[in-house]
Amino acid sequence: MIRLAPLSLIAALTAAPAFAAPEAYVLDPSHSQIVFSYNHLGFSTSYGMFSGFEGKISFDAEAPASSSVEVAFPVKTMLTGWQARFDHFMTPDFFGANADSDVTFKSTAIEVTGEKTAKITGDLTLNGVTKPVVLDAALTQAMEHPMEKKPWLGFTGTTVLKRTDFNLGQFAPYVSDEVTVQISIEASKAE
Repeated sequence: MIRLAPLSLIAALTAAPAFAAPEAYVLDPSHSQIVFSYNHLGFSTSYGMFSGFEGKISFDAEAPASSSVEVAFPVKTMLTGWQARFDHFMTPDFFGANADSDVTFKSTAIEVTGEKTAKITGDLTLNGVTKPVVLDAALTQAMEHPMEKKPWLGFTGTTVLKRTDFNLGQFAPYVSDEVTVQISIEASKAE
């Protein structure tokens, strides 16, 4: 019996599945959007969007807290639905000298909060200012894409930013300082 115990332990260890390493994914720019909204003088909610951006995800299905995400896109890719509003956002009232810069986000920590949810903390650089932000994120889908025939991921995320934290506080508090950000992305397994 004593000799069988070490043999059974070795057999159990060799039969255990190997842990998967993080896998690289790239954002699908045609199906990834960041929508932001803010209150305008209490009369209405105004919306804007960024789309067509690039980024990468290192996704570890076995240990999601070991995953990471990086995204970057030019400020000038902002869509506001009205050219005069976009033009105003590019003036010194808002982005001004930083209008040609990129918005970047790089995760620094992931706290798993549920089977498919997490809080993603990262450094957001906007208007030349870098601040930590927390995204409430959810994995919406992880499977083979039915048309692309390769692994695909879908995520959503939300956060609230304060414009004044990024030196974009013109007209606050009349135009709300708080901006709600909603993110929906798809990512394909990297080649």
